Amino acid sequence: MAVTPVGNPYVESSDLVANYPGASEALAERIDIVGVNPFADSAARATAIPTPTEGMMSSLNDTDAVERYNGATWKPVGGKVLQVVSVTKVNAFTTTSTSFVDVTGLTASITPSATSSTILVLAKIAVNPRSNTGASTQLLRGATVIGGGTSVGSRPSAMSSAYFNAVFGTADVSTNFRDSPASVASQTYKIQVRIGTGTLGINTTGSDADDVGSPRTSSTITLMEIGA
Repeated sequence: MAVTPVGNPYVESSDLVANYPGASEALAERIDIVGVNPFADSAARATAIPTPTEGMMSSLNDTDAVERYNGATWKPVGGKVLQVVSVTKVNAFTTTSTSFVDVTGLTASITPSATSSTILVLAKIAVNPRSNTGASTQLLRGATVIGGGTSVGSRPSAMSSAYFNAVFGTADVSTNFRDSPASVASQTYKIQVRIGTGTLGINTTGSDADDVGSPRTSSTITLMEIGA
């Protein structure tokens, strides 16, 4: 039995028939090491490969991720987008709160496939303060506020803030933040808003009149898992 320059075994014409099973087994074992073996999920992989060898590759059907074992852990191959979760809020929301409150329906959850992955959060919020006042947005992972500025004195932290001068239409406030949860547990991200005075509307104009000049808009939050 001979091997190729990269170590894959093969049967030569001079090999005895009795050597064929050994060569076949060696080739199968070599494929297990250098091939991309498919599994339903990481649990199925752990059962099939309890002691992986550095350099082994696998694909997981539940996350559509290709991973390589680096000698200590399975890591996604390449710095690419591994999965995308997006939620669009199409109905209206209003609040008079001067403290941050959840925007109902503007929440999304994602389960990272590796602790080394980061989550890129993209959001577009259609806001209308209905008066001359300021409005602010805030991003949370679970109960933790992320992505805001540093508060100074009475000036609070926020993801974004804008002052509106009697806006009757809606203005899109966009935000983005790359988060590092360092976990393979499900992560929930949500948007909160608050108003300076009066009423803040989401996906609705200031007048909200029943005519073509007062459209109902939409807001979106998108989560993208980025492989290390």
